[in-house]
Amino acid sequence: MEATTSFRTEVGCSSVLHNAGTAIRFRQMNRGTPLRFCTRSTATAGPQLPARQRVLSAKRLICKAAAAAPAVAAPSDAGRLSAEDRAALAQELGYRSIGADLPDTVSLTQVISSLPREVFEINPLRAWGAVATTVVSVALSVYLISISPWYMLPFAWAFAGTAWTGMFVIGHDCGHRSFSKNKLVEDIVGTLMFMPLIYPFEPWRIKHNHHHAHTNKLVEDTAWHPAGKAELERWGTVQKTLFKVFLGSPLKLWASVGHWWLWHFNLDLYTDKQKPRVLVSLAAVAAFAFIGIPAIGYFTGLAGVAKYWLMPWLGYHFWMSTFTVVHHTAPHIPFKPADEWNAAKAQLSGTVHCDYPRWVEFLCHDINVHVPHHVNSKIPWYNLRAATDSLRQNWGQYMTEASWNWRMMKYIFTELHVYDEQQNYVPFDYEKEEPFYWIQRKVLPSTM
Repeated sequence: MEATTSFRTEVGCSSVLHNAGTAIRFRQMNRGTPLRFCTRSTATAGPQLPARQRVLSAKRLICKAAAAAPAVAAPSDAGRLSAEDRAALAQELGYRSIGADLPDTVSLTQVISSLPREVFEINPLRAWGAVATTVVSVALSVYLISISPWYMLPFAWAFAGTAWTGMFVIGHDCGHRSFSKNKLVEDIVGTLMFMPLIYPFEPWRIKHNHHHAHTNKLVEDTAWHPAGKAELERWGTVQKTLFKVFLGSPLKLWASVGHWWLWHFNLDLYTDKQKPRVLVSLAAVAAFAFIGIPAIGYFTGLAGVAKYWLMPWLGYHFWMSTFTVVHHTAPHIPFKPADEWNAAKAQLSGTVHCDYPRWVEFLCHDINVHVPHHVNSKIPWYNLRAATDSLRQNWGQYMTEASWNWRMMKYIFTELHVYDEQQNYVPFDYEKEEPFYWIQRKVLPSTM
């Protein structure tokens, strides 16, 4: 039976539509009473409207009484909606498509088995070609910085930060053992590529592989794990304020700096067996930090260190944060406790494919083509597009896709903060709207 959609609130809840058409903010006045998407039969719902109009009309409706029919949380349970309504919700939230719920009976092994065998093949020419591309791009960025007048430096730094991200992606393939059939070569290349980024290769490899094994699993995942309400309440004022400022604003696009520092330099996070290799990686980045960077300063001065290293490094972290937060943070993608976690859902449906300007994708070696990488991390970067095409043919209805846009990013900045088991995320000010977020919701544009 065809269904229409409407929103319902339970006592004390309200829905607020900000800036006439931006993604909706759901605000709770009482905890435990989340806003809901409802489905009601046409017999009780009244005249039919087009799906898009039904959803938008529903968003403007504030109900005083609960609807009689069962409800599913929105947008956290978007996968249960009809294809039409998922499309409408995707458009409203800034996504190209939102996937349906993957059946519980589908295993990750089934998804992997559907991929053509050739996408797993390592091509040394393509692999080393990427190294050459990145080395030339980084060298070109240094030259552009050296000749640019002050007013052109931001453009040179943007190019440099993107080229530097290419170094990370090559090391990333080395860490996943998809660069070469020789592990020693991968360790050497990965370490060298990570050195200018002051990123210790082995600590990153260990923690990153843990992220792949536990993607979007509560407690275990090491990437963009949201804080819980109880955890937030235990924090002191300073810690809570810093957390809110850096993860609840556009500064979130440099939050990977904090992740880099907290996760990769503390030996207590690694086992005795892991520590010798970890120490080698730490020695490599220490060599660059205490020899390479001072050498830059010797020839160009302190301003030269900022000009030739710090600004490109911050540009790299912009892309590092942007790519990863878009990959794994979305209103309809849940973090799950271990007893409810499903590997196939987490890797296929819990990872977002996002298209960026082609020059960015070229310099960053298609790191944005991320769904097949999470289905199986042994796929080399240059085969990710073919693997994505295969996944679309076989599992496309369960995938979330987007083109990088301001509406999606604004929603991530202002709404997706605190873990909530019913809604996936609620904003930091879910109980009472705070001026810091109110200003952002009013000032930040929904399109650009």
